[in-house]
Amino acid sequence: MEKIKSSEITPKSLFLSRREFITGLGAAVVSTAFLTACQGTGLSSLPSAAEPSDKPTSYKDVISYNNFYEFTVDKDGVAALAKDFKTSPWTVVVGGLVANPRTYAIEDLLARFPPEERIYRLRCVEAWSMVIPWLGFPLAKLLKEAEPTSEARYVRFETLYDPARMPGQADTSFDWPYVEGLRLDEAMNDLTLLASGLYGEHLLPPNGAPLRLVVPWKYGFKSIKSIVKIDLVATMPVSLWMAASPREYGFYANVNPDVPHPRWSQATERRIGEYTRRRTLPFNGYAEEVIHLYQGMDPRTLF
Repeated sequence: MEKIKSSEITPKSLFLSRREFITGLGAAVVSTAFLTACQGTGLSSLPSAAEPSDKPTSYKDVISYNNFYEFTVDKDGVAALAKDFKTSPWTVVVGGLVANPRTYAIEDLLARFPPEERIYRLRCVEAWSMVIPWLGFPLAKLLKEAEPTSEARYVRFETLYDPARMPGQADTSFDWPYVEGLRLDEAMNDLTLLASGLYGEHLLPPNGAPLRLVVPWKYGFKSIKSIVKIDLVATMPVSLWMAASPREYGFYANVNPDVPHPRWSQATERRIGEYTRRRTLPFNGYAEEVIHLYQGMDPRTLF
């Protein structure tokens, strides 16, 4: 994945087009086939088609159209409810099955792991997507400092629980606080970011300030926001969405255009700011970097 230097980031008012994203697999290659074909042969043997250059989503849309159920289920209503949310002071606790547990003040964490800028597509629920220049650092750097023990298999993330400041947490339909999880090897992949900003600026509360997860090859709900706790654990974490609707939301949340969600197709998506739909790429176009993580697994279980 190409990394974008800070000096190369165009101001958001001029940020019209930057780069071609990773080469995607052709639409004719179904997910069930490409996982099998990659066993022992590599992606180079598969048909491919270049994805055209993507225009970044407008800054206005990025900060005003958000999934953040801790505030509201209304995507257009998050910004107003979250605008005065205070993110200082803030601490992030890293613990569980690690040799070096630690509690970081957010400013110390970001000083220790200076953010870099990367442009990622992020596909979200209901088959819409955005292209965002994120400011963050690979989660692997933090995990390596924590030194996971040999028993650690998964990473469990937890959001702040504060119903007085996050009114959506009064909704008893969900089991708060918000919890999400990754397998340890997924978390250690270089694409997996802890993001603290976008468009070269600090994250705003609607986008998950002060620290959120970005996993570009996964479905949008692997995007836990306002993180306060990261634990290494031995057993698979049960995320908020897995608990709320296990038929619709599994642990892996990988983008697979050939496995429809129970309530909508995954085959196409609508980019925010566009009116026409585009084909959805397996693993959101990041197959080359992540497909090795799932070799030998039934792609139908990777939802």
